[in-house]
Amino acid sequence: MSTTKKIALVTGGNKGLGLETSRQLAAEGVTVLLGARDLAKGEASAAPLKAEGLHVRAVKIDVDDRADHTAIAAFIEKEFGVLDILVNNAGIMVDGGALGTNTTLTVSEENTRKTFDTNFFAVVALTDALLPLLRKSEAGRIVNLSSILGSLTLHATKGSPIYEAKTFAYDTSKVALNSYTIHLAHALKDTKIKVNSAHPGWVKTDMGTDAAPMNVVDGSKTSVWLATLPEDGPTGGFFHMHDTLPW
Repeated sequence: MSTTKKIALVTGGNKGLGLETSRQLAAEGVTVLLGARDLAKGEASAAPLKAEGLHVRAVKIDVDDRADHTAIAAFIEKEFGVLDILVNNAGIMVDGGALGTNTTLTVSEENTRKTFDTNFFAVVALTDALLPLLRKSEAGRIVNLSSILGSLTLHATKGSPIYEAKTFAYDTSKVALNSYTIHLAHALKDTKIKVNSAHPGWVKTDMGTDAAPMNVVDGSKTSVWLATLPEDGPTGGFFHMHDTLPW
């Protein structure tokens, strides 16, 4: 990628993986727009990063609010004229249960729709709104925060690490997101934009809980790698660290 300072937007950037991804990208010399639904919380999270001398700026972006999509696109256009990196990190899990629980018969239609609205439809809409700016980049990168729980192959394979984990609404929203990654990468195959899905691992976050074995530093590495891929890097793939995962 060019040595010119890159501009990145990280959604859900005020805590957990989003915050650490923002930190790591900024440490690589990227100017990071740390997206948060609550601007005050975003600014509070950005403050210590700024104190470290990192180029991080909090911006308001509720991924479920289409007006925010329009506003953030206009803001980036006015301030920078280009967007180099989009990390679609924001996501929810509302039908979580104990490991091994199958929620297919218990999760409500309302919660399934809510999950898809945030984890899938909002990603598509925000990416669409920002594509004109990404097309202006010398090397645009789109990272969709997925999960190994979005792997149909592993869900259908007895004995796989996720075979007994069937969190229906969340899992299927990530399956849809993975499909979007494949389709968008193909649609942009003749451009300089690369699109990939990232599985961060089971990470100690509000969603992952303290039972998770990984910390946010390691959990953010896949997103940062995919966000800073060189020209000969992959597109249309599903990765954890540098390993390819089955769809």
